This record gives sequence, structure tokens and C-alpha cells, in this order.
Amino acid sequence: MTKQTSTQSPGARLRALLAQPGILVTPGVYDGFSLRLVEQAGFKSANISGAGVSESNLGWADVGIMGYTENLRASAALAAISSIPLAADGDTGYGSALNVYFTVQGFERAGLACLMIEDQVWPKRCGHMEGKSVISAEEGAEKIRAASQARRDPDFVIKARTDATAIHGLSEAIRRLNLYAEAGADLLFADALLTAEDIGTVAGNVIRPLSVNMGFGIRQRPTTPLLSARQLEDMGVKAVSYPRMLTAAAVQGMKNALEVFGQSISENRVIDRPDLLVSFGELNDLMGLKHLQQLQESFVDPSEGK
Repeated sequence: MTKQTSTQSPGARLRALLAQPGILVTPGVYDGFSLRLVEQAGFKSANISGAGVSESNLGWADVGIMGYTENLRASAALAAISSIPLAADGDTGYGSALNVYFTVQGFERAGLACLMIEDQVWPKRCGHMEGKSVISAEEGAEKIRAASQARRDPDFVIKARTDATAIHGLSEAIRRLNLYAEAGADLLFADALLTAEDIGTVAGNVIRPLSVNMGFGIRQRPTTPLLSARQLEDMGVKAVSYPRMLTAAAVQGMKNALEVFGQSISENRVIDRPDLLVSFGELNDLMGLKHLQQLQESFVDPSEGK
């Protein structure tokens, strides 16, 4: 699979998807394997999971260990090979409104379609973790205003996230989202809503399209209830992301394989479980080996003429 060329910018392509009827379903990706699989499955867009990038690249949980440079490098690498528009997680923008300005420009130059900026106090943490705190609504709005002004392509999508629900309640989350929309946000996200009614209330009271996350694999309570994409669409939600589905599935798959491998060592025998592993050929197909071979063959080997 190769990156598709388009006369439209990544942001324009994402806006076109958001303008279509129905809800936009975006799995969370974090590396080349996950992105290739999402493309292969036919999804039109994906979100780069900040937690997934931190966990897979740095080996640490999503509590602000990953900085701007590491996040941008990983996101740029995915955007460079992607055939679909990608949204990235810009955390808090890594500082003040001035830092947000340059953070947005960095991710836009890197080929992303969208950047999410949140209103947590740095160091941030995953929205479903305890101990979160948020900056003032006014400071959050100023960050979004800086983000909006920073983009060179007017189609680059600014997504504003608030974590205020768990701290100040649903009404304050709605107030903040509308302030952020007035400051220039195109897409809104209230993290860690605890009931379906809360999701519907937010969707019905914000002035820009609403995005939500569905957290497969999150077993602790309370957390956002799992709802189908159609249910969310009926509530007025425009986009839904599944940021931890593929990271959790990958870890479980590796655990399963290592368990069998450990058994083979302890029993001093070979245990081959093809059901736990993709074949060598399938892996190479997924990672574009045929395209690389065709590309190599298209170049003239200077040694052949000697």
C-alpha cells in the first residue's frame, strides 16, 4: 500500500469526510502496523493515539512523559506513509498559548489533518485517570485562539478537548466547549462523560460538531459507557474514536504468543500456533514489500551495463 496523492490538503480531506452524512468512525493508531491494518480495513480516517505513542515508543503510561518532539516525530512518520487523513493528539500544546501556536504549525507542516488541544494542567494524564486538573476556561480559550491563528491552511482542523466534567461538572464542560468553538475550534470533545444522557446533552448544547471516545478494554468504573456508532449518531455525535482498542489488542496478542512460547521452553518442545501469528507472507504484504520490489526494479542498475 502506498500513500495516495491528492490535490486536497489533509485538512480539506478530513473536512470533506466530516461534511458527509452520518458519523465518522476513526480507530486509534500508534505505529506502522496499526495504521496499515486500519487502511486495509477500509476506514477513511484515523486518530493517532497519544497514549498509544507514549506507551509503544517510550514504554510509559500517558501521564505527560512524552514531549512535543517525540510526539511530532512519531506523528510525522505516520502521516508520511498514510493514505488517509490523520488527526494527532497535541496534549496541552506543551506550554502557553505561544507554545500552542508553534505546536500547531509543527503538526500541520508534518502532514497531519487535525490537532487536538486540551485544557488540562501539564503534566496531563489520560482522561480516565484520577487526579486531573484543568486550567481556567479563559486560558483554554486563548490556547484555542492561538491554535486557530497558527494554521496556514484554513482547512486544518482544530479539535478542542475539555476535561472539566469530572472536576467542575457537565454544565462547565459545555460552557468551555462553546468558548473554545468561539475561539476557533472546528471539532469539540468532552472527555470522560459518564452516561449516555451526558453525551446527548453535550451534543445538543454545543455550537460545533462533537467527537467522543469509546474505550474498549477499560474495565474500571465509572467510565464512558460503550455505545454503538449508530446510537451515537442518533444522539447528534459527529465523530467517534476508539483510541485504545488496537493497543490493547496488540498487547493481548503478544501476551498470548509469549505464554505459548514460554510453555514450549519449559516443556522442551516446539509448539507452533499459526492461529496466534500472521504468516510471513501476510506480514510482508501488509508492509508494502511488493511495492518496494516494484520500485526497486524501476531503477536502472549501473552495474548491468558493464
